[in-house]
Amino acid sequence: MKPQYHIRNWSEYNAGLKQRGSLTFWIDEATLAQWVVPHLSGQRGASVFYSDIAIATMATVKAVYGLAGRQCQGFLTSIFELMGFEFPVPDHSTLSRRLGKLSIVLPVLPATGARHVVVDSTGVKVYGEGEWKTRQHGISKRRTWRKLHLGVDEATGEILAAVVTLNAVHDGEVLDELLTQSEDDIEQVSTDGAYDHRHCYEEIVQRGAKPVIPPRTDAWQHGNPNAPPHPQAWTQEMEA
Repeated sequence: MKPQYHIRNWSEYNAGLKQRGSLTFWIDEATLAQWVVPHLSGQRGASVFYSDIAIATMATVKAVYGLAGRQCQGFLTSIFELMGFEFPVPDHSTLSRRLGKLSIVLPVLPATGARHVVVDSTGVKVYGEGEWKTRQHGISKRRTWRKLHLGVDEATGEILAAVVTLNAVHDGEVLDELLTQSEDDIEQVSTDGAYDHRHCYEEIVQRGAKPVIPPRTDAWQHGNPNAPPHPQAWTQEMEA
């Protein structure tokens, strides 16, 4: 039976709901100082007026608040008016055109010691018939999707490795490639039961790491007393 939860701290619950509607918008002064490009490029064609950081800021606001292009333009314009700033705001067409050429450099946290890598996969996109055809006639065999396999640092959340495959590729088949992409020392690799295969344990142990994989209920010695021991015994020997 599914457990039921009853709210008893109504005052804190109501305060949390009201806090969801609270809006605090803060812009770094360095961002405002670089909002527009002060000089011409000297090249053929029209020079860029808005800086890359202005386009990135507008794109971030658009994504965070789930706004359409024109809505995001009006939102930033009203924010600047409330803050008392006379700054131009890129229109939606400028934002769309510049996003295709925008280069974003994400800061990388320096690694301290060996990594604890968490590996998993997820579906990313559907290819084939459109949603209307699927609702009317069902899903056909030609409708398929892609899988994104990720290796993430457990401490920092940094993506260390990524592989995109077809949906027919099993998670464990790309584990070695994910581990190869990470050049840092790995202390532990944690996954789910989909990686409970002998070759996955061998690939992790070859990197000098500890495999933490929950065994499947039907794996290895289940119902077969003559089967070889489960690789989890390797980790116990390594710790001993």
